[in-house]
Amino acid sequence: MIERNHGILGINVYKRPLVLYGLSIRLLLTNSDCFVGKWRIEMANWISIIRTLLALGTVALLFRQAQAIYWLGFVLTVIVIWMDGLDGYVARKFNESSKTGAVIDILCDRIVEQIYWVAYLALGWVPLWVPLVVIMRGISVDGLRGLALERGFTAFGDTTMMQSKIGWWLVSSPLSRWSYAFFKAAAFAFLILAHMPNASSVFSPDILALLTYVANASVYIAVFFCVVRGLPVLIEGRRFL
Repeated sequence: MIERNHGILGINVYKRPLVLYGLSIRLLLTNSDCFVGKWRIEMANWISIIRTLLALGTVALLFRQAQAIYWLGFVLTVIVIWMDGLDGYVARKFNESSKTGAVIDILCDRIVEQIYWVAYLALGWVPLWVPLVVIMRGISVDGLRGLALERGFTAFGDTTMMQSKIGWWLVSSPLSRWSYAFFKAAAFAFLILAHMPNASSVFSPDILALLTYVANASVYIAVFFCVVRGLPVLIEGRRFL
């Protein structure tokens, strides 16, 4: 008969891995507040980073002329748009709001929108001036926001750099922010459908014409909001120079 060896605490060697696993789980549960807290601190930022990588992969797919690929690109773009609101929700839900998180959120938002605009320029879907305006606006506005951050001011929230009511309404109000996000989302998503290979086999001429009109109109409205929301930052941000 084989004699079974009993080690530390008299745990049978054949059962030791299972018992130690159980002890590990109990230890994590005992310290769950600390463990979950550390995990939650970075969750909103991870969502922003994953969203950025997903956007990069999505636009890369659009350079393959296949209807199924474009449907996939459309769905992934919708997910990218949804994740734009998800990171903010997670930050508020789990009390993760911070200046660092706000900077990461804006940085990832800027990268995502420029990924789409530049890719759509390369595909011939938007004119050159669209990404140029968006990029120049982003660099100038974010530069001033960086100077404001050094003095304790943020782009949005209770410590926003915007002092005037009209400036706050144009830049930081939920109506302004959601309107800009809506038309960007419509432009990014509907441009994919409007330029889908063999789109006439999927959509009727009237539907395809409507999709094209909505997509192009959303582009111009999104750029309009981009400029209008950037001007107050440039005007009020002069005090940080």
